[in-house]
Amino acid sequence: MSPPDSPKALVASEVPPRLKKTLYPAIFAGRVAGREKRALGDPFGLKNFGVNLTRLAPGSESSLRHSHEKQDEFIFILEGTPTLVTNSGEQELTPGMCAGFRAGSGDAHHLINRSQSDVVYLEVGDRTPGDAVTYPDDDLALTMVDGAWKVTRKDGSSF
Repeated sequence: MSPPDSPKALVASEVPPRLKKTLYPAIFAGRVAGREKRALGDPFGLKNFGVNLTRLAPGSESSLRHSHEKQDEFIFILEGTPTLVTNSGEQELTPGMCAGFRAGSGDAHHLINRSQSDVVYLEVGDRTPGDAVTYPDDDLALTMVDGAWKVTRKDGSSF
């Protein structure tokens, strides 16, 4: 049940951007510095899945290349031409294209904006508890513990 004061509809671009830009340690944060996320599900009190309206400035990445153990992900491109990087290689996406990543598949993925214009897309993911995120290219691990992400190196040590 949504909170009594939650809106019934809103203009997505008017939802304030997230204040916290990233969970990544400083050594990785610069790669997503040009990313802006607007959490569209939160104003409605959505609990089972999240929806972000995400903007990538030229040269920015959506995330480090990763895969989720328990959470599905879906993206839909609204503006721009990002490059999707997966285990299979690279593919340029255009507005109207979408991609999905099944939980537990091990297909690590992310978007890179190599163009000179902003990229805007919707990302949808479920909020399954106990998720873990694998980063094949970087010494990073995220684990969901009691509803919060724990950020460590792959060996479990702190940054």
